[in-house]
Amino acid sequence: MNEQDLMERIRLLEYHQKLLLRLLENPKLDFYKLIIEHQISEQHVVKFFYLCDELHKKMEEQKAEGFVYFHPLFNKLSTLLPNNLDVKEVVQACVNQKLFESLFLEFKKYI
Repeated sequence: MNEQDLMERIRLLEYHQKLLLRLLENPKLDFYKLIIEHQISEQHVVKFFYLCDELHKKMEEQKAEGFVYFHPLFNKLSTLLPNNLDVKEVVQACVNQKLFESLFLEFKKYI
């Protein structure tokens, strides 16, 4: 293992440690548990939140235009998730943690 790999692992551990401290305060943060269990990096989580923000805005626009089905948005989420995350687990964890609540309640219909 080279120095760069070691530094990446240390950053990952530090990030997961921060999430663990939040979990001590509130054990119902299921999304954070999922991140730790699947060893997802902070960069991937930031990208995930950015994607969710985009999808939420798009869903609100589509609702205003009269759309009632949002399966294409769900498909976009599922294709852009890291390979080691299951979309069903992610949706349920986000619903439980109340992240982007209206978006994930809608996506829950598709799992």
